[in-house]
Amino acid sequence: MQKKQKKFADDGWAIWIDGEDTSTVYINNWLNPKGKSYVDLAIRIRGVKSSKALNVYVPFMVSYDEIEDVSLLFNDTKILQATFSAACIVDYKKNEHTSEIAYNGKTVDIVHISTLEYEMKPLSDGTLINVNLEKLNASLDNDEAYFIWRMPHKSLEEILKPRVDVGNAMSRLRDLITTPVVSEKYGYSIRVNESRLLPEEITRIGAFHRQKLKKAVITLSIDESYELNDGGCYRIRRLEENLYKDYLPKGYIFDDVITYQWNQDRENNGQGQFNFYYNLSKNSVSKSSMTLYMILLLAISVTGDLLAAAVQALIEFLI
Repeated sequence: MQKKQKKFADDGWAIWIDGEDTSTVYINNWLNPKGKSYVDLAIRIRGVKSSKALNVYVPFMVSYDEIEDVSLLFNDTKILQATFSAACIVDYKKNEHTSEIAYNGKTVDIVHISTLEYEMKPLSDGTLINVNLEKLNASLDNDEAYFIWRMPHKSLEEILKPRVDVGNAMSRLRDLITTPVVSEKYGYSIRVNESRLLPEEITRIGAFHRQKLKKAVITLSIDESYELNDGGCYRIRRLEENLYKDYLPKGYIFDDVITYQWNQDRENNGQGQFNFYYNLSKNSVSKSSMTLYMILLLAISVTGDLLAAAVQALIEFLI
């Protein structure tokens, strides 16, 4: 079996709110080896009316035109039901910047980030997104709000990018002939607010060190052709096909998607760090090997026909 080099990425994300809050972070990785991978980032802020700013460090470069406001899809109550795992009542676009939803006996605001003026600052190893919460205050009716958007997940794109094996030509040819099955392995680690993985521009900000994260939840969405080491999963479930199908990123087929979810809680440690790691593997038949086999079979067939014709001609000549 051909052993491809294991591809690994170790990303540090940072989320902090300048104000008195306890926030929860949700990161949903839409893994797509055949095209673009995406990440949905959702932040729930409690005490949003007394908070001044939302700050998010993304560990890769991202631009305004790559930010998709998926909260605008929440006028579909089926999508809301799948997202919040509860029956929801929505007052869609209650004002210019927010919608309001009621579920599980509480009411919260959903902020439509596409209607806001927010800052995106490129840093040495990523992008800092800053949302002014004080300007948003007049549009908030509740003291709990969700911010959610989707963007290309460029770290995943990098480790999933096909690479050409440029090893020894004869060894490569031997592998193609003798070992047509290819083993692909990927590893990815998400670390939230872990200082050692963050650029200096973030770690020297005092407000970052005073952040209060209550919980971080990571969801990985993959198709069934990949195997996941899911020993650390908090919950595994089939994506609700009929409820969520209009929410998936472009290029996804909803009946191929399974989501795996991790949950790490820091109830008693607001400064707690959140580290999630998963690895994926896939065995498949090499297209290069199959092409080479077809060429060899064709060559043998042609050579055999020529040899048979030559032998027959020789026999006829001798007779």
